[in-house]
Amino acid sequence: MRLYFSYLSILIKSQLQYRSSFLLLFLGQLLVPLAVFAGILTLFQRFGAVGGWTAAEVCVCYGVTHMAFALAQCFARGLDVFASLVRLGDFDRILVRPRGTLFQVLASRLDLTRFGRVIQGLAVLLWAAAGVPVPWDGLRILVLVSMVLSGTVIFSALYLLGAALSFRTVQGLEVVNVFTDGGRETAQYPLSIYPKALAEFFTFVIPFACFNTLPLLWVLGKAGGAVLVALVAPWAGMLFWVPAALVWRWGVRHYLSTGS
Repeated sequence: MRLYFSYLSILIKSQLQYRSSFLLLFLGQLLVPLAVFAGILTLFQRFGAVGGWTAAEVCVCYGVTHMAFALAQCFARGLDVFASLVRLGDFDRILVRPRGTLFQVLASRLDLTRFGRVIQGLAVLLWAAAGVPVPWDGLRILVLVSMVLSGTVIFSALYLLGAALSFRTVQGLEVVNVFTDGGRETAQYPLSIYPKALAEFFTFVIPFACFNTLPLLWVLGKAGGAVLVALVAPWAGMLFWVPAALVWRWGVRHYLSTGS
């Protein structure tokens, strides 16, 4: 961990060398998602509730999802741009270094500007939490934190799968964005509002429900919520990292250099 934090320290210093550029990008990440948030409020002003969920309840889901996605983009940025390392042959240098390949890729990039989106998601979450009639005790706050952590791991695992596919495709696949950017747009609403087939896919295949709907039912005091499910589901969702890591190991073992 000491080496990882040393990497982060270097990356932070390098990004802060151009402070004006950093500040503008940070503000962009903070303000641009407000258009999505405004769209949600407009939707609920028109219909009042969607699938039994009020605006404040959906905004809690929105805040958790956007915080998780932004943290994944910040700390797993190296996986998101990994295809360029394969295409240019730079992954060869990673293979000869005395550290794990996944560690080196994760530690190679850090996008601090994504914290603008984290702050925006947190602000929406706090605003929405004040409008939900539930007692915000320590256990509910703990579950919310675990939901954010779980979502971060799940989105990072999706980036890891996309990076692993690059070993065979060389170029990054646009289909991965369907499950990262598209997944963020899907998971910002409770999955129970979607058709059954889609909800089951994002529960049993890509476990968005583990950091989204399942714990949220109990946190917001809605029918069907159970404290045990709320406590276990976010941590179970993190297990999605395991098959993603296995696919990554398979890709490394079968890697063929581009010769660049």
